[in-house]
Amino acid sequence: MSQVTTPSRRKAPIIPPTGPIRHLVDTVLIVIGSLIIAVGFNLFFLPHGIASGGVSGISVLVEAWFGLEPAFTQWALNIPLFVLGILLLGKNYGLRSLLGSVILPLFVFLTKDWPIPTDNPLLASIYGGIAVGLGIGIVYRGRGSTGGLTILAQVIQKYSGLSFSACIVLLDGSVITLAACTLSLEKALYALVGLYVTGKVIDAVELGFNYSKVAYIISNHTEKISEAILHDLDRGLTKLNAQGGYTGDNRTVLMVVIGQSETTRLKALIRAVDPEAFVIISNTHEVLGEGFKLES
Repeated sequence: MSQVTTPSRRKAPIIPPTGPIRHLVDTVLIVIGSLIIAVGFNLFFLPHGIASGGVSGISVLVEAWFGLEPAFTQWALNIPLFVLGILLLGKNYGLRSLLGSVILPLFVFLTKDWPIPTDNPLLASIYGGIAVGLGIGIVYRGRGSTGGLTILAQVIQKYSGLSFSACIVLLDGSVITLAACTLSLEKALYALVGLYVTGKVIDAVELGFNYSKVAYIISNHTEKISEAILHDLDRGLTKLNAQGGYTGDNRTVLMVVIGQSETTRLKALIRAVDPEAFVIISNTHEVLGEGFKLES
């Protein structure tokens, strides 16, 4: 495999990837994200008894069963789970994860009396999912965690051999099943809606809304197409060594990553050089590096 690139167009990041400024920004993101999660929880999930997984979902159930303040339940679970993670998994969580584990229940406690904006449980599950997903995504952007069942999932993964996603589904599914058995099946269904929306919003925040395109080009005129991409489109490219599955001939496949707005221009350049070129273009969520973002 060989790579051809244009001169660097990459700008230095406004915020350095390491150092005290980066740590400060991470801390601010964790605090803001935790506040958004708490507001979404108190305004949408808790008033409608929507236990959409995690420690927050358990706190909804405990509040319904025993009338205990959700913030206290979350503290009572988050801190021991954090210690368990340190003991069994090592010091991989650090102060940022401890911060999220402590400050999220604090914000839940401080925002508990905010007015409820809707009495519709379906709207509550959707808007609550959006708010919680947005908050979690921001916390992840700050390279932190809100602790909770995520730590327990990692412990189970380590000692059971199950995948992390399977462990998360197992734990969140258990919470929602408890909600179905002790609250109502309808509320459990709303919890599933909230959980689904939360996951989609986390992905959007983590990966961004701006899709790029990755194109693979197979042609007998790769050198001419390379020149056109490098000089006319002003994009770098990678040359991949490949072998035809039917002919067994060795050939070069060009790989180039472009912005959405450059797709039509790329196809026109290829068509002008070789109308019979075989081109595959697909979406890619996030691109880091030359001509794109420096870091996530």
